[in-house]
Amino acid sequence: MKKRLLAVLLVAVMGMTMLAACSSSKEEKDTKDAAETAGETKEQKTVDVTLNEVAHSIFYAPMYIAIEEGYFKDEGINLDLVTGFGADKTMTAVLSGEADIGFMGSEASIYTYNEGANDYVVNFAQLTQRAGNFLVAREEMPDFKWEDLKGKLVLGGRKGGMPEMVFEYILRQNNLDPAKDVEIDQSIDFGSTAAAFSGGQGDFTVEFEPGATSLEKENEGYVVASLGTDSGYVPYTAFSAKKSYIDKNPEIIQGFTNALQKGMDYVQSHTPEEIASIIAPQFKETDLDTITTIVTRYYDQDTWKDNLVFEKKSFELLQDILEDANELDKRAPYDDLVTTDFADKAAK
Repeated sequence: MKKRLLAVLLVAVMGMTMLAACSSSKEEKDTKDAAETAGETKEQKTVDVTLNEVAHSIFYAPMYIAIEEGYFKDEGINLDLVTGFGADKTMTAVLSGEADIGFMGSEASIYTYNEGANDYVVNFAQLTQRAGNFLVAREEMPDFKWEDLKGKLVLGGRKGGMPEMVFEYILRQNNLDPAKDVEIDQSIDFGSTAAAFSGGQGDFTVEFEPGATSLEKENEGYVVASLGTDSGYVPYTAFSAKKSYIDKNPEIIQGFTNALQKGMDYVQSHTPEEIASIIAPQFKETDLDTITTIVTRYYDQDTWKDNLVFEKKSFELLQDILEDANELDKRAPYDDLVTTDFADKAAK
């Protein structure tokens, strides 16, 4: 009887052990499946976003901080950065769908809107609040005055573009008529003026960084004035996308803006040396000392906002500059061309 009872108990214990093993195996499988599913879900949330920038310049340091520090990846964005070399080319890329987001002067969005585009481009984040270009001469001019440009040939920017309009704005502020007192060559493609200047064209050239400093290092020119300092606060560059893209992808735009805000926060709380070190991989052809010098120059002139909100007064100032340059037939409505919803949320 005892033997039979022991046998029954042994069979029961073995059955329970096998059941527990099966249950444990099932739990492990369920856990593994859940983890794989979670991984697939996370991967599915990662989206590809093509950003077309008007130029590749240290002037846009907060954006490169966001890239190098992985802030876009943290927001589930796989960013493809393309350089358009001019606001006209960047805008074309956005309107054609070649790029999801454009980074350029906001004057391009006003022109497009006034031309009657149905699916016009809306600005959702402002990055810089000063001009980022510099006037370069062929010789050192420690006592340079804007009147020194009278009768000289200057390699300028594209007609109707922010670099050119801010330059002309400064000329007028210094009692110079851009059409009569100065000869401005606007025939050279954006990004090619430094090479043209090195080749002997022009008495002066208006350059972004690192072009201006490169000319100095090659003893081909000397920075004699900062357009950012002399023009005052100007809403120089902003991020924008077609209205339809923003309406369809608000989560992407918010994530993108969140990443940018983190980049803005970084430059506000770190030294030029630290900023330069982080963005150095974006400018492999430029040594760290030069990058630091350029960042310091932008840092000291208060180039970057502490938030991305494109305020109405800034938009109206921009249109004042356009009108002053005779580039605006009619003013565009702020409420149509600017949204602060994403920047407001990112700043909180």
